[in-house]
Amino acid sequence: MERLRNSVGRHLHFDCFSGVSGDMVLGALVSAGLSWTDLISGLKRLQLNGYHLRRRKVHRGALSTIKVDVIVQQGFQRPLTLSRIRKVLAGSSLPGPVKERSRSVFDRLAEAEGVAHGVSPKDVHFHEVGVVDSFIDVVGGVLGCYLLNVTRVTSSPINVGAGSIQTSHGLLPVPGPAVAELTKGIPIYVAGPCCELATPTGVALLRTLASEFGPMPAMKSMAVGYGAGDHNPDGWPNALRVFIEEESKAEGCQSERVTQIETNLDDLSPQTYEYLMERLFQVGAIDVALAPVVMKKSRPGVVMSCMANEDRVDAVLEVLFQETTTLGVRFHEVRRRVLPRRFIAVRTRGGVVRMKVAEVGAGWEKAAPEYEDCKTIAKRTGRPLKTVMEEALLAYRRAFPKNRMVSVRGGA
Repeated sequence: MERLRNSVGRHLHFDCFSGVSGDMVLGALVSAGLSWTDLISGLKRLQLNGYHLRRRKVHRGALSTIKVDVIVQQGFQRPLTLSRIRKVLAGSSLPGPVKERSRSVFDRLAEAEGVAHGVSPKDVHFHEVGVVDSFIDVVGGVLGCYLLNVTRVTSSPINVGAGSIQTSHGLLPVPGPAVAELTKGIPIYVAGPCCELATPTGVALLRTLASEFGPMPAMKSMAVGYGAGDHNPDGWPNALRVFIEEESKAEGCQSERVTQIETNLDDLSPQTYEYLMERLFQVGAIDVALAPVVMKKSRPGVVMSCMANEDRVDAVLEVLFQETTTLGVRFHEVRRRVLPRRFIAVRTRGGVVRMKVAEVGAGWEKAAPEYEDCKTIAKRTGRPLKTVMEEALLAYRRAFPKNRMVSVRGGA
C-alpha cells in the first residue's frame, strides 16, 4: 500500500464548525479526494471480517456532503477492552505510522474514559468505540491521512454542542465527561442546535493528529471536503469541513507573519506575572516572555513581549491595558519559521503524555513531552514533575527506537 507521493507532504486543516466525529472525519477525507479503493484495501489489513463500508452523498443543510457508514454484519457486538484493541492493531499489516497513531487515539480515549468514570484505563470498556463501526472510523481516519500524505494537521476550535445525551452511563450533559476531559487545553465553544456535536472518538482523533488548534492559517487549498454527521437537525449543516494544501520544500519549515507586542514594566508586582501570562495565552497569544532590563534613571524593570496572530492583537492589547500599569505598547510585524510538528501519545505509569515531535529534516527529528500533561500527572500522583517528564521521554524512545533524534529535550 503506497501513500500519494509528494515533495514534502500536505497540510490538512479541520474546520469543526459543527463538531467532529469519527464518521465525519472519514466522510470529509473521502470528499476531499481520498481514494475509496485505497481506503477499502488498506482497512483489509486489519484482518477483520463481518463489516463493509458504504458511502453516499447526502445533504446537511445547504451543503452537499459525503456520509460514510460502517455496516456491521456480525461479530464485535460487545465493547472491546484496550488490550484487545492493541492486539488487533499489532496483528495487522498496516503501515507502522498508522498502527502507532491509531494506538495513540485509543490510549487517549482510555485515559479520558478512565478519568471521567473513575476506573483504570486498562479496565475501560469502549462502549462508544467498542463495536467495529467506530473502530474502523478511528483506524480509517488515521489511514486516510497517511494515504493522502498529510504531514501537518491543524484544527479550528471545536463546537461541542449543548444539552444532554443518553449514554450507557445514563443521562449526561453535553459535552459528556470524556469529551470534557479530552478537550482540556484546547479551544471549544457552543453554537447551533441543542445536541451533542463532538464525540469522544472524533476529539481523540483530532488530539492525536493535530499539532495546533486555533484560527485557520493562511492556506492555498487544493481540495475541500465535507463529511456528514449522523444527525440532520433542521436549519443546521451538521458536517465537518477539511481543507488540504500542498506543502512545497520551502514550506516544509513553515514561515508565517505574526505581530510582536512589547511593553516596559517597572511598577508591577512580580506576583501578578503568572496570572498575566495565563490571561494572555487564554486570549490567543502564541508566546509570552519576560526579560529583565535597566530602564531610565537606572530603575530595574522587565520587558513583556507577546507574539500573536493579527486577529488576536486587539484581545492581547485589552489584557495588557487592563491587567498591567502600562500606558502604551509598541508592536510590529515579524516573520517566524517553525518546524513541522505532530503530537504522538505515549503511555507512562501515571497516564498518557503527548510528545510534541518536530521534523528537523533529512529524516531527523526532536521531541519533547507536553508540559501540561506531565504537570497533571505529577499533581494527581504526587510524583516529581521531573520524574514524570523523564519517564515520558523514555517511553517515547522505547516506542520509537528507530526514530533518528537530533536531541530529546524535557522543556515545556
